[in-house]
Amino acid sequence: MISLRQDADGFIRMNRHFPDKTLISITFTDGSEQIYSGRRLNRVYDEALAVYRAENHLDAKGFSRAPRKTVHPVNRIEFVPVHAGMDP
Repeated sequence: MISLRQDADGFIRMNRHFPDKTLISITFTDGSEQIYSGRRLNRVYDEALAVYRAENHLDAKGFSRAPRKTVHPVNRIEFVPVHAGMDP
């Protein structure tokens, strides 16, 4: 079992997919704790990644079709928003 803790801003650190059948325990800032499957958190991660890409005008694979403006482009996420009472 993997244990994660929600930060004060409402996020957990998740920079990759977890194995689908792994159980993951999240301790929320309100003190409650809930267990999720890796498959469920992977869907939450994919949704957050899609929002990030849409807000930053990236395509489905995370590539920018605009001319490069920065030296160090970042096209991935490390923190995923979660909340207590989320569907398991």
